[in-house]
Amino acid sequence: MRFAGIDIGSRSIELVVIEDGEPVEVRETPTGHDPMVGARELLDGVSFERIMATGYGRDLFEIEFDAADTVTEIKAYARGAVALHPATNVILDIGGQDTKVIALTDKGRVKKFEMNDRCAAGTGKFLEMMGRALGYELQEFGEQALRGSNEIVINSMCAVFAESEVTSLIAKGIDRRDIALGLHLSVVKRALSMINRIAASGALLFAGGVAHNRCVRHLLGEHLQVPVHVPDQPQHVGAYGAALLAGE
Repeated sequence: MRFAGIDIGSRSIELVVIEDGEPVEVRETPTGHDPMVGARELLDGVSFERIMATGYGRDLFEIEFDAADTVTEIKAYARGAVALHPATNVILDIGGQDTKVIALTDKGRVKKFEMNDRCAAGTGKFLEMMGRALGYELQEFGEQALRGSNEIVINSMCAVFAESEVTSLIAKGIDRRDIALGLHLSVVKRALSMINRIAASGALLFAGGVAHNRCVRHLLGEHLQVPVHVPDQPQHVGAYGAALLAGE
């Protein structure tokens, strides 16, 4: 039997279809101004017995598709992370517009969690804006930050104020790569403070689109001194977890 999970986020929508617990089809599209249009496009021609929705748009999806069930992002990410990496103790998800930290019990159940979804600070959107301020494409931003040799302290995590701070540093002749490194470090420090607030420890699974950023991955491992596991498709952890829950 085939089961589907769909994660309707603020920036993108992911669909994962599984059979015998393994993904057989994976699709992704930008959320756009009407997420249900994107959801219908992803589902076009896809067959499954049952679908589970998660993410910001899950309630809207449930209304639009009567046969759908829903699950919170926290539960979906926990289920997907443990399936991908059974040794996971902590999940860090840095997406386009929010950051989540989830602490798991030894049996893979949610113990505590914290979420930042009220501002762009420390999210993919923050990195996107800061990269643009420095003249970097998002795909090269992390690579250039890894070439920085001096960690510049960025005092503001507000995207608007940080952009002004970056402009000021450029005007002082500071190497763009050093500024990029400082910006990445500020994102990691914010994530670390969230991890500390819920006393999460142990092997960490890094999910969300920002997990593709090599500099953020490097800094996390350096500061945590624990294994940081990044799935091949870190942005699909929630959809995969939802699909598994649909089958259960």
